[in-house]
Amino acid sequence: MRAIIFANGELADPQSTRELLKPDTLVIAANGGTRHVLAAGATPDVVIGDLDSLSQDVRARIEATGTQIISFSPRKDETDLELALLHAAREGATEIIILAALGGRLDQTIANVLLLNLPELEGVDTRIVDGAQEAFLIQNETAITGQPGDTISLIPLGGDAEGVTAKGMEWPLCEDTLRFGPARGVSNVLTEEQAHVRVRHGSLLCIVIHESSKFASGK
Repeated sequence: MRAIIFANGELADPQSTRELLKPDTLVIAANGGTRHVLAAGATPDVVIGDLDSLSQDVRARIEATGTQIISFSPRKDETDLELALLHAAREGATEIIILAALGGRLDQTIANVLLLNLPELEGVDTRIVDGAQEAFLIQNETAITGQPGDTISLIPLGGDAEGVTAKGMEWPLCEDTLRFGPARGVSNVLTEEQAHVRVRHGSLLCIVIHESSKFASGK
């Protein structure tokens, strides 16, 4: 089951997301992300968070269409996006696409990216999509689909990534260690339509910048 989560960051063209909003997709708005869903001409299935960014008029409008409202106190430990991700996982989502998670406040942007490492998302295909860019976590082995010329960055999280092997890229790796801190893994380039990355120990944040946006998770 696919879930689309709209966060409250920047989303340049909400209309471009409409093709992702299939009838069988669970559409979740994290608090102020409701504005992006409405701008796309859709209605969220669920709105979750402390609702501080939701006006009474908007709340009344979406409640009238059957949207589920899940309200939390502003004095909570989790961000609204974290609550949305946990809800999607509980609902049985096997794929989660996060939109509007970047831009604006730097602290929120970094925290949003790090949420990809939530234990509850283990085994769930979870990625942040921003136009032609997408970000996801690699903790064992994965295939990356794109076009030759697409930019690939592999950034270790939480410590060194050991035993990194990357094939199908301009600068391949073979059982290498990517150190936490140095930028060695930034701006590699796809040489084939599919690359393969494996890491024996640690986690890699993989960021793909597609030359063609058709690969950016509408696939």
